[in-house]
Amino acid sequence: MARKSPEQLRSHRWFGESDMRGFGHHSRIAQMGYSRADYQGKPVIAIVNTWSDINQCHAHFRQRADEVRRGVLQAGGFPLEMPALALAEVFQKPTTMMYRNLLAMETEELLRSYPVDGCVLMGGCDKTTPAMLMGALSMNLPAIFMPAGPMLAGHWRDQILGSGSDVWKYWAEKRAGNLTDEQWRGIEEGIARSPGTCMTMGTASTMTSAAEAMGFTLPGASSIPAADSRHGRMAAETGRRIVDMVWEDVKPRDIATAGAIDNAITTILALGGSTNSVVHMVAVARRAGIPLTIDRFDELSRRTPLVANLRPAGRYLMEDFFYAGGLRALLAGIADLLALSERTVNGRTLGENIAGAEVFNGDVILPRERALVAKDSLAVLRGNLAPNGAVIKPAAAEPHLLRHTGPAVVFADYNDMAARIDDPALPATKDSVIVLQNAGPLGAPGMPEWGQLPIPKKLLAEGVRDMVRISDARMSGTSYGACVLHVAPESFVGGPLAFVRDGDLIELDVPARRLELKVSEDELARRRAAWTKPAPRFARGFGAMYQQHITQADQGCDFDFLEGTAPTPDPEIH
Repeated sequence: MARKSPEQLRSHRWFGESDMRGFGHHSRIAQMGYSRADYQGKPVIAIVNTWSDINQCHAHFRQRADEVRRGVLQAGGFPLEMPALALAEVFQKPTTMMYRNLLAMETEELLRSYPVDGCVLMGGCDKTTPAMLMGALSMNLPAIFMPAGPMLAGHWRDQILGSGSDVWKYWAEKRAGNLTDEQWRGIEEGIARSPGTCMTMGTASTMTSAAEAMGFTLPGASSIPAADSRHGRMAAETGRRIVDMVWEDVKPRDIATAGAIDNAITTILALGGSTNSVVHMVAVARRAGIPLTIDRFDELSRRTPLVANLRPAGRYLMEDFFYAGGLRALLAGIADLLALSERTVNGRTLGENIAGAEVFNGDVILPRERALVAKDSLAVLRGNLAPNGAVIKPAAAEPHLLRHTGPAVVFADYNDMAARIDDPALPATKDSVIVLQNAGPLGAPGMPEWGQLPIPKKLLAEGVRDMVRISDARMSGTSYGACVLHVAPESFVGGPLAFVRDGDLIELDVPARRLELKVSEDELARRRAAWTKPAPRFARGFGAMYQQHITQADQGCDFDFLEGTAPTPDPEIH
């Protein structure tokens, strides 16, 4: 493989001259304590770090950045740590999803505007992974992803706790009167006990696993728990590898081919991964110039078994998954469903990277003949209620609800739902279909994780634990239930969801992939004519830009001016 010469490095445009322009660059880097021997003729590596005091998932990234730096130096590169937007789930409101594209823009522009030859992307908390990959794909400099890793398993009394999934379960029991305040606090104090991302198969592990399957991490990187010493060693190895990637000129769009995208989707399905991955993968693929649609998820779902016995669909947690062999072992078990010749960041193919991987616990990573579900771990629905599609996770729903017709109980927005959901007079039965409007990309705004709508308290007391619920929102990847999500177009822009009324019959038929509002076209036309477009949510700032350019869920919720591979020139050096 031909390697770049030092004069071909992008950073040479900043550091290779001795004129007045070069004087400014050299003198200011000397101001930081570096001599020319530290950086001249070496690949300059940006360590794009999403560490922050407010990002609990990345609390260990200060140390990991130092370990990445060590690897870069060992390989003969020059590391520069560059902080980027944290996107801390739970804390950031209205939702980190509103700011995913802002981190993508920041990643792209950091790499474009500074003397950088390649980068290590440090992320993991839900939206950080797709955001950083989106920005790196758009800039298309050599890039490698370093996942944060999942946290250790939670504990309460004799119970092993999984983030998110057990929160929803025990919160339902508390609302039903089966859990005391003291017991609730015990769960609160024991569920998150180390740095790292959710240890269930939520959005974080779904997307870092997808990044590995696409070829953007070193083999095995996505499965290592954050607190494990092997995670630090992987960080150093990642730093070493990016230096060679720069010399070899291995760029993100060399990795993110149509076959690699299919590998990522197949991996997500085999893991029982988060429904959020649909939105994120569409956005990632389109940044690479690949016209992915949500229908590809449905096509691949029809052939892919769910073989990871992980919560919320299964029993175990990410720590167990790592000890059972991790992602490499799972991929080896579904190798016939993968494009094994796809290139990865270590210079080898996916097939070479998973060769010889073993499963050490066949109850965590299941053999195909004992799959949790043989296929259809995710389904894309269409019908007059979702002309552009909606998604559901059948494996996480009670089976009797996968074919269901019931009367709608409609909430106009989240505040309406919060005010009325536990009202004893709410006209809801176990057969009702709960509908939440104005929770989509523009309506919420930001398409928050409101889609696992609560069961009315009076029904919880009767023992009901699942109902059909429909919204244009997302739901946490750690959630479960018969929740229809991402309804497109959203109600805020006049999608059919806006016209549902209390008592309307709604039919859900997952095997037929159908979602229908049983109202005549004439009546829908009357309701549409009477509908008034809501006022914009923002008058200034990022929100104003967001509402002008955000696309709908089926299109990836990217900004319309960031999709595709149209080139943006490097800055002039003056």
